[in-house]
Amino acid sequence: MGQPQPRISNDAAEVPAARTVRVMLVDDSLVVRSILERIVDQQAGLKICASVASAHDALAYLSCEPVDVVVLDIEMPGMNGIDALPHILARAENARVLILSSNCVEGGPAAIEALALGASDTLAKPGRGSFSGRFSEVLTERIMMLGSQPMLPVAARATQRSAQPAAPVAIPADQPLECIAVAASTGGIPAFSTFLANLDPRITAPIVLTQHLPDAFMEFYARQIATMTARRVQVAAAGMAVERGHIYLAPGDAHLRVVASGRRREIALDRHPVENGCCPSADPMFASVAEAYGSGAVAVVLSGMGRDGASGAARLRAAGGTVFAQAPESCVIWGMPGAVAKAGIAAATLNPDAIALMLGSFLPGRDKK
Repeated sequence: MGQPQPRISNDAAEVPAARTVRVMLVDDSLVVRSILERIVDQQAGLKICASVASAHDALAYLSCEPVDVVVLDIEMPGMNGIDALPHILARAENARVLILSSNCVEGGPAAIEALALGASDTLAKPGRGSFSGRFSEVLTERIMMLGSQPMLPVAARATQRSAQPAAPVAIPADQPLECIAVAASTGGIPAFSTFLANLDPRITAPIVLTQHLPDAFMEFYARQIATMTARRVQVAAAGMAVERGHIYLAPGDAHLRVVASGRRREIALDRHPVENGCCPSADPMFASVAEAYGSGAVAVVLSGMGRDGASGAARLRAAGGTVFAQAPESCVIWGMPGAVAKAGIAAATLNPDAIALMLGSFLPGRDKK
């Protein structure tokens, strides 16, 4: 009682001359919603279709109207954003969810949990009076980016995920799998979870992972990965031995490299700027893995914006290694894997579970096609 009425637009049937991204705001603060409405409505190509104060109102709207991007707060009375997220994704099967929360400032576990549950991106909510300027630009850029990505309906994605690769990938006979290097950015957290869940436990090759996240997130993310696997999971530190049955996560402020020291392989951290501007970047990781392991290396490029990983993957391929790229139908952003696929570097373009299954071809005694 006494709550302000949600702002709802019932013009879903209108067809604009150019595609407009339909945005839903979900935040219990009327002040915050009003500020966000002004920011979004001033950006050409974006339209607020609903602005509501609770997850229940959001779900009611989504049951009858389409939305492209949901901007969702975490801290709300009643059903919070984390609890609501799976229901929102199920109800709005074609929507991307951007978590906008003050909880993201410190890289809290709630933000990582949201990404693992299927949120496409997170953004820190600024303090009152700090919503203008650069924040406005970043917010509208993120919404435009997410809203412009094509997404298959849930049923179609499920069919794609369950499909087996149409053509087998050629794996050199008796080639041992010595290292798996994975690159991911936006949408990469759930993709990596799917990959890991489908990886044959008999595959013990070390996994090195570059996921684009702020440094404050990395320890939380490592802990979350550890709940999914029997492997030991660590944020990489200089001098660590690279061992079988381990996962090494690049810290958020340095590139992860693998270097040879005699017969030993160990972690080196590199903070030199790279051409693509990313830190951590997958390019130096892939290049170092190519040098350290040669044809025993596998690169996996998962969902993410930009081209990070493309040049490093090319070097790994040239060294005799094998490269896989995530297929567009399961990506939040088909930027990084798309760059690899379009360059002809990838041996196959598959969904994350299928990539994991393909790595079974490296196991001794398996048929090599």
